[in-house]
Amino acid sequence: MGIRLCAVILLLATLAGCATAPAVAPQRSALAHWSPSPNFNARKAQLIVLHHTSIGNAQASLRVLKTHNSQGEVSAHYLVEMDGRIDQLVDEGNRAWHAGASRWGDMTDLNSSSIGIEIDNDGHSPFTQPQIDALIRLLADVTTRLGIPRTAIVGHGDIAPGRKDDPSVQFPWATLAGYGFGLWFDAPLTPAPPGFDSLAAMRLVGYDVSNPRNAIIAFHRHYRAMETDTLDPTDASILYSLQRKLMAPRQ
Repeated sequence: MGIRLCAVILLLATLAGCATAPAVAPQRSALAHWSPSPNFNARKAQLIVLHHTSIGNAQASLRVLKTHNSQGEVSAHYLVEMDGRIDQLVDEGNRAWHAGASRWGDMTDLNSSSIGIEIDNDGHSPFTQPQIDALIRLLADVTTRLGIPRTAIVGHGDIAPGRKDDPSVQFPWATLAGYGFGLWFDAPLTPAPPGFDSLAAMRLVGYDVSNPRNAIIAFHRHYRAMETDTLDPTDASILYSLQRKLMAPRQ
């Protein structure tokens, strides 16, 4: 009788423990339609990386992000469709496969430290206004919930210069900056001082400058909506502004 009573007590204690154990809430945006992809593993995000799909068809993009492309399995946490619909494919607490071989500052495993957002675009056309509006809402939501700095938003081409070029020169980085997203320069620009090292400033921003030409093209795509490979005084002024922002004492 004593053994049976002990067994009942143990069972009740076990059930009570199960009933009070805290559940781990999935990290998902209420703005998005949950459309899961199996292509992920776990990690914590410090950065948001923006892409364009190069497809320009949402359903085709969803198929690729849930299966694979010619180079293997790929995924992203979100897809922003042309009409502004937001699809979430991977939980934010998991590691989507969107960055590939890349680097930003000291971070080299960008899949493990970033949120990937694909934008449905063919790589040549302007992005739609509903897409940009939806993206701004999504960035506000994700950065707030995950504690990611609003300046920590870059393009795939920024983290993989010479290998990737998305989002294209059509992407309105200045518009995002107007809403407080992404690192951006102050206007009017102040000329850089004599002897200013533009490549060193690019490295401070986060660019991998081991191949200076590729880094300059990526920088131009992001900050000047062009893809030339020669630095000029305007670049120096932009980088001088960005450097001052990054080196300013934290409030």
